Amino acid sequence: MSAPSGPAEPGTPGGAVGAPADDGTVLLDGRYLVGPVLARGGMSTVYHGTDTRLERAVAIKVMDPRMAGDHAFRTRFDREARLAARIDHPAVVAVFDRGTTPGGPLGEPSLFVVMELVDGGTLRDVLRVHGALGLPAAVGVLEPVLAGLARAHRQGMVHRDVKPENVLIASSGSVKVADFGLLTAAAEAGVSHAGMILGTMAYLSPEQVVSGRADGRSDVYAAGVVLYEMLTGVPPYTADNPLSVAYRHVNEDVPPPSATVPGLPPAVDALVARATARDPEHRPAHAEAFRRELLDVAGRLGLPRAPVPHPPAADDAATMPAGPHQMRPAPAGPSGTRAQGRPSGPSHAAGAHGTALAPARDDGSPRRRTSRRGLALWLVLLVLLASLAGTGAWWMLAGRWTTMPEVTGLDRERATALITEYDLTPSVTERADDDVAADVVAEIDPAPETRVLRGSTVTLVVSTGRPAVPEVPAGSAVATAEEAVREAGLTPVQSTAAQEYSDEVPEGAVLRTDPEAGTLLPGGSAVTLVTSLGPEPAPEPQPPAEVAVPFVIGMSAAEAVAALQAQGFAVQVSQSFPFGRQDGSVIAQDPAAGEVVEPGATITLTVL
Repeated sequence: MSAPSGPAEPGTPGGAVGAPADDGTVLLDGRYLVGPVLARGGMSTVYHGTDTRLERAVAIKVMDPRMAGDHAFRTRFDREARLAARIDHPAVVAVFDRGTTPGGPLGEPSLFVVMELVDGGTLRDVLRVHGALGLPAAVGVLEPVLAGLARAHRQGMVHRDVKPENVLIASSGSVKVADFGLLTAAAEAGVSHAGMILGTMAYLSPEQVVSGRADGRSDVYAAGVVLYEMLTGVPPYTADNPLSVAYRHVNEDVPPPSATVPGLPPAVDALVARATARDPEHRPAHAEAFRRELLDVAGRLGLPRAPVPHPPAADDAATMPAGPHQMRPAPAGPSGTRAQGRPSGPSHAAGAHGTALAPARDDGSPRRRTSRRGLALWLVLLVLLASLAGTGAWWMLAGRWTTMPEVTGLDRERATALITEYDLTPSVTERADDDVAADVVAEIDPAPETRVLRGSTVTLVVSTGRPAVPEVPAGSAVATAEEAVREAGLTPVQSTAAQEYSDEVPEGAVLRTDPEAGTLLPGGSAVTLVTSLGPEPAPEPQPPAEVAVPFVIGMSAAEAVAALQAQGFAVQVSQSFPFGRQDGSVIAQDPAAGEVVEPGATITLTVL
């Protein structure tokens, strides 16, 4: 969606995108005037256009007619175009409209989308002219790219095809991401034909290569590869065919940029490694997370704000080769020297800005060659000394310091890995927490964004979740059980009502807890310690509920009284005559013999 690069070529889709107007021009939907071709790709052709209603220049992307014939692609293309139109962000190329070309005598019907026209060029154009951009400029380009991707990720969209060709740089210096959703529609519809590659292999994540699946972390991977290329001037993997590149994405780690550009800080290598981790779980979760890490690294290194490099002029860009790894020399400078793209071999690596100078014409003189070699050696020595001095100053002023990252809310493994990446040593302690899930960082010390010396030990408090009632072995001393309950974050209590007899546990020791061991409770909840009363005592003998009155008639009064009292009865003696004998015999009893009465009942004896 850059500025026009010339008229449409004969025989191209330039004349097959709509119905001709009266003056012979092509008009889409009676509104969009189709102009010259701006760019061609595997799935589409982009034209310069004019919205005749609003009188503004636009870019019109017309899809390959073979794709338009696929019903699944048409459905998904329409959906993705509508979703892309909702991404309202200054770093995303705006989508204005979508539609279908009429076809008929002018060619096969196809699909088109109308987008914002960006007056400038692509990041690919910039890389072909400048080679490596240097760290400040690379950060200046990548930050808005990630900001635009982050807005899309928050809306549930994945780009799938982040690469320099889809990063547009306006002549004003603004950076925009283009082509949201088009590759998603093709991938979900399963569209493929000869000559079409769904996504440039140099930037595809391993999961896209293996399974075709993609999420926000896949865009993070591609953005990490783009960062690598901006820093070094070349993609991390090159090969004779796309399959070899795909194989390396799946089976090799992206090398550190400092292997090609010596002097890049370790934090930059770590950032690229994290963004391009082969396992998606080890990457930043989405573009906004990657953007925060990028800005954090830039802040810790004290990078100056650098202007975004301008794309080459439209006439230069139009004559550049289309291959992703080809580079064209820039126009000669004032001294006749041309800036050239950096070679891929490490022995030819340029400096931090990736620009090499073409050697001057050699006149064949041995003295001149010797002089030049000597001068080259002195230049190399001066560069090394300057590099050492710069590195030492960087280390003393900023390099030995790092920043405490925000890892609260991350799981233990990811948090400790991120702390290590920031050149810090994690010390993990555990603590129960009602509101934080188990194995997640609940608190850190020092606080996030604190400036810390590299190698320092920092504390991560990892939640064990809600506290659980500890296992207290039966027979434990009360003091031991109380300590275990307190260490679990709960409150031990005792009660006289919580005592039970036990033949196995001695009196005063803990029998069990209430609730039982393993129960999850809010922090500080009461846990009752049930203690033992020792063995249960033997029960006292109980008198029978009712007893029968024995037969005592005929016994002497003394004998009868003794017999009844021995069985627990109360006895009352009555003389039948006022002057009866003192040792008279029992002639009657009440209750009668054999009657059932309560124990201790009174038996009345009549004695004669």
